[in-house]
Amino acid sequence: MHTPETQPRASVFYTYKIYPFRRPEELVGGAARAPVVIVGAGPVGLLTAIDLARYGVRSVVLEAEQQVSHGSRAIVLTRRSMEILQHAGVAEPFVRKGLQWSKGRSFFRGKEVYQMVMPHDSNDRFLPGLNISQQYIEEYLVDAAERTGLVDLRWGSKVTDIHQNADAVLLSIDTPEGEYALTADYVVAADGGRSTVRRLLGLRMEGRAYAGNFVIADIKANIDLPTERLCFFDPDWNPGNNVLVHRQPDDIWRLDFRLPDGETAEEALERSRLAARIDLILAMIGRKVPWELDWATVYSASTLTLPDYVSGRVAFVGDAAHLLPIFGVRGANTGFQDAGNLSWKLALVAKGLAPPRLLESYSQERVTAAREICDEAAKSTRFMSPPTPGYRLMRDAVLSLSLSQDFCRNLLHWRTSRPHVYAHSALNSPSADAFITGPAPGEPALNARIAEGDHLQDHFGPGFQLLCFPATPADVAPLAAAMHASGLPVTVLALGRGAAEGADVVLPDPDGVVAARYGAAPGTAYLLRPDLHVCARWRAPTPEGVTAALTTAIAGERP
Repeated sequence: MHTPETQPRASVFYTYKIYPFRRPEELVGGAARAPVVIVGAGPVGLLTAIDLARYGVRSVVLEAEQQVSHGSRAIVLTRRSMEILQHAGVAEPFVRKGLQWSKGRSFFRGKEVYQMVMPHDSNDRFLPGLNISQQYIEEYLVDAAERTGLVDLRWGSKVTDIHQNADAVLLSIDTPEGEYALTADYVVAADGGRSTVRRLLGLRMEGRAYAGNFVIADIKANIDLPTERLCFFDPDWNPGNNVLVHRQPDDIWRLDFRLPDGETAEEALERSRLAARIDLILAMIGRKVPWELDWATVYSASTLTLPDYVSGRVAFVGDAAHLLPIFGVRGANTGFQDAGNLSWKLALVAKGLAPPRLLESYSQERVTAAREICDEAAKSTRFMSPPTPGYRLMRDAVLSLSLSQDFCRNLLHWRTSRPHVYAHSALNSPSADAFITGPAPGEPALNARIAEGDHLQDHFGPGFQLLCFPATPADVAPLAAAMHASGLPVTVLALGRGAAEGADVVLPDPDGVVAARYGAAPGTAYLLRPDLHVCARWRAPTPEGVTAALTTAIAGERP
């Protein structure tokens, strides 16, 4: 019998809540079938459930524990992740609690050698990064999932077996009150890097694991430094290695440092040794202040991915699908993009609005994204943790030159997580029209400032978006009629100076800011997928062209 921990985890700043186990109907002979079962109530699994609910799709979320995760873990959400959270309607508590930032600095032997300012302007609602501990990420998403009324969140429920056929997936669940079977139309495996579902299905990741271990330590301390990423190479107390420092809410500081080769995790986490290193880091940043340890762990870097994220009726997301180094804040941010890509496709398939083969595009697009991310992350990892003497020689040469030479300092760029471009997606409809600027098919939609405190993406609804820049008030009506006749969830937005017949939302663009960002002349239209990637654009759209593009976007082939 499964017996999850029911004592709240210790923390110097966060009050852990024990979520009660509730006896499901299946334990007393119920035989309900779930449209979707999500295994894992981490950030990616919860976001997937919330997104499915936006389309009216019920889900059961199974979580082996009865409280949110221990430790800060994923602490940096990128602008793209915040846009995904905003589109899901859950960004507000993140903005209230989190610390936004846009700058990082790197030091070598105590001297600042590189400063990176990530681009942003008034057209962006969010700064490039937001620091927030994973406990809060999960807490806010749990609250949002419960508010939907369509997410059955089952705490203390551990998957022990899984079988599937052409029509369904059967899961065996162990709980504090016994075992039961649960049948689902589809399963989403969001159960992390040690995925039980992946193991039970006998699936293996491809890629490589890197040598070298790192410690993450969260401490509570009153340190008067701004919110920015600090990276220290070759400090006196840890020669040849590096240290990362991040500020979090609640006066919590993330200290992340590479261990000397050969040191074990047990040795690294020994209390007196860890405390001595924390003191040395605080001295290094010039802030020798009292502190309390909240949580610490040891990790290593990998660039691994499943070759296929869909196995029958089971789809994999987040760390269950891929394992990425934390350098460049790729873990949760990549997982959120997985969730955004999968949820709309799974919802349309579950509701009979799209053919099952639409799920194949999820795997094709996100595996391609993961392989590109692995290539990029490998470059960062080789710099932060050189795998061979040759790599170390080259890395140390770059660092040494950076003390006096500007030309090599950009080599210290840490390649932050970014939204993927689905340039070769089968869901795109290539345009024959000439566009000099604006997002091409496969690229993420751009945000734009409409007025003080008001941005374009604030007005996007669930489903497809048709952005119209009408030349006359009558231009939009036939296009809107084609969109609404599709039976798909759609929002038609008209941007300009006046009225637009048939539009669901009419937005002013008196200064042409939105039109300029989209390279739009009067008459232009853009079709955005539900995950806010462009799938078609036209200079002179027709109802027939819009209908064809919608068909392609849900079927992966031209009608």
